[in-house]
Amino acid sequence: MTDALELDALWEDFHRVVNMTSQELAAWLRVSDADELSEPLPEHAGTPTGQHVLAILQKRRTDLTDDDIQVMHEVVDTVEEQTDLENEPAAEDTRRRHLLMTIGHDPLRP
Repeated sequence: MTDALELDALWEDFHRVVNMTSQELAAWLRVSDADELSEPLPEHAGTPTGQHVLAILQKRRTDLTDDDIQVMHEVVDTVEEQTDLENEPAAEDTRRRHLLMTIGHDPLRP
């Protein structure tokens, strides 16, 4: 179990690295999962982690579950491992950018 200070720090870190709004993330998950003939239902679009991030963005801190806390740690760790300030993606369609966007982080944003 996470104590209040750790949870506060995690909440801040999560919201620092997840720099897309819930609306932007939901739209991205639909677009990234769409193909030429169909678009998935919003609740089925994207990866399970992306869907979980979207759910967390719509929660209050007091409503977080242990699963939410685990996903928040994973997202913070992933973004921090993948973020390279000296070598940010130059093109908007890079694979790394799209991977990070599925968990709510757009590396092209300041």
